[in-house]
Amino acid sequence: MDVLLPYLVTAGCPAVVLGLFTRPARRIRRRGTAGAGLVAAPASYEEAFRTTSHAAYHEIQAQARRRAPADSPDGRRRRRPRGRG
Repeated sequence: MDVLLPYLVTAGCPAVVLGLFTRPARRIRRRGTAGAGLVAAPASYEEAFRTTSHAAYHEIQAQARRRAPADSPDGRRRRRPRGRG
């Protein structure tokens, strides 16, 4: 038993720690409270080390926030005027 004790402790400690983190993880997922932190951490890394991908990230976020153009109240779609060129 003395030979197996270090192996049991080595395997048991991470199992206990992971077990203790499961309850807060479930609560965070259920409530959705970790979303901003999980998005902001990689975004700050991108801003610091990869400026072009950081700009692309903000462009993607802006595109996601845009809404589709609404139809006119009478139900007719308007055509865009064609410019010369």
